[in-house]
Amino acid sequence: MTHVDLEPPDFRIGTGGADPQPPAVPGIAGAATVIALGNVASRVLGLVRETVIADLFGAIGLVSAFDVAGRVPRMLFDLLIDGLVSSALVPVFSELAERDRAELWRVASIMLSLAALVMSGGALLLELFAPQVAWLMSGGFEPELLAHTARLMRITTPAVVFLSLSGITAGLLYALKRFTLPAFTAAVFNASIVIVALVLTRLFGWGVESLAVGLLVGSVMQVALQLPGLRDARLRFSLDWHHPDLRRIARLYAPVVLGLVVSQVGIIIDRNLASRTGEQSIAWMRYATTLVQFPLGLVSAAIAMAILPTLSRLASPRQNAGLDEFMETLATGLKMVLVLILPAVVGLFVLSEPVVGLLFEHGDFTPFDTGQTALALRIYLLGTTFAAVDLPLVFAFYARQNTLTPALVGILGVGLYLMAALTPVLFRDLRMTDLVLANSVQLAGHALVMLWLTHRVGSLRRRGLGRTALKALAASLVMGGTTFTTAAWLVARFPGQTLLHEVVVVGGAGLVGLGSYGVLVTLLRVEEVGMLVDLIRRRLGHGGQ
Repeated sequence: MTHVDLEPPDFRIGTGGADPQPPAVPGIAGAATVIALGNVASRVLGLVRETVIADLFGAIGLVSAFDVAGRVPRMLFDLLIDGLVSSALVPVFSELAERDRAELWRVASIMLSLAALVMSGGALLLELFAPQVAWLMSGGFEPELLAHTARLMRITTPAVVFLSLSGITAGLLYALKRFTLPAFTAAVFNASIVIVALVLTRLFGWGVESLAVGLLVGSVMQVALQLPGLRDARLRFSLDWHHPDLRRIARLYAPVVLGLVVSQVGIIIDRNLASRTGEQSIAWMRYATTLVQFPLGLVSAAIAMAILPTLSRLASPRQNAGLDEFMETLATGLKMVLVLILPAVVGLFVLSEPVVGLLFEHGDFTPFDTGQTALALRIYLLGTTFAAVDLPLVFAFYARQNTLTPALVGILGVGLYLMAALTPVLFRDLRMTDLVLANSVQLAGHALVMLWLTHRVGSLRRRGLGRTALKALAASLVMGGTTFTTAAWLVARFPGQTLLHEVVVVGGAGLVGLGSYGVLVTLLRVEEVGMLVDLIRRRLGHGGQ
């Protein structure tokens, strides 16, 4: 695979020139399309990964143990790198890419060198204290399962080094408007887990350890995939602690760290509480989360990452761009998110149990597991639309180099989660559904506060956002009724529990729902649909350039 620079006029990211709006909108959509294609591959392979895990191991406690072991290196990556990329690296790298490529390579070299050293030290500490970390994350497990969690953690921990190098490299490529390779890193990661797990279990008789090895291999492959995109880079090992851009990145990221620390503490508490509701609860929540993440990654993450470079340039003092252009770009991204996420949420809610049965109820995954996973999925979906809207709002503050505000809102969100999760304990024993509902409460509260704060920066009124939201919601609700009716008719018309039956019900109802939504948004004249259709036509006309 070769990387693609989005340089043709139809796909150029707007830079805030004399008339930025005409090229900016297709530029955002074009970048989002490339990222979305990578996310499609990633999410599809993510579903394949979870289907394979369900088939090989079901929803037993060992799957919960793997979830905890795999989450630990990811948490360290999220704390030190992931938030850094969007809040500081992409804005700073984007500015340097426009001004001075030699300085860009120098700053990128410093960041990669620091990440390699710091994360190697962190990985060593996790290896030494794996049993203690396992207890902290999942103290509700039985001793034998807890010991297995620590063993799996020692396998997955080195992945944090490669995840970090991959994250910084992706930020560099995004700043250079080379979207293709970083867009497919998650797809390679998921594919690696699937392949390694199947090979080690089918040919060598391994157990859940095969998943941990696959996770480690996947992290290495993420780095390898992106190297061709940096063929013109001048990178070297460097530790210039006094570089001014390094200090600027640190200033931008310092407020984010506070929010992320609180967020990671919230995750630790969430996993620990979930481990006390039954050893299978984490596994059920994992499968449900995979389905929720599919539309979020495909829609919200793609659009948010696509508008970030544009928003960063429009917010730069060097561009002399007005606040109105900034808010118009943000509103365009939000409208695209709403038009795409609302039908996905409604459709998944209506078809939750058939979808879970189709994807996971094979091998060691039982009908009871299907019911519990579908229940968790429906509750997660209550907060999914809020989560989809929230990400572009957070990125808008990052683009203005305001990282403190989202961090403080994040702390508030964790407080909302803990309040919602622990309140039922006053009356009865804690249940898995309490934790899932608390997550949706957290997402809704966070998004609403971010929306209110965004209005204090610049108005989103009179930009068609409310009109688009109402039209998309109305079309989605009608689509949901159509989908439900079609699914019920197909179940009665084609009774049975075979794979073909499940495909007919989910596929048939889904296609009817998708078609009805398309007709409705066309009749309601939702402008963003036409924009997306025109974009697809242009990209096909350019032969996928």
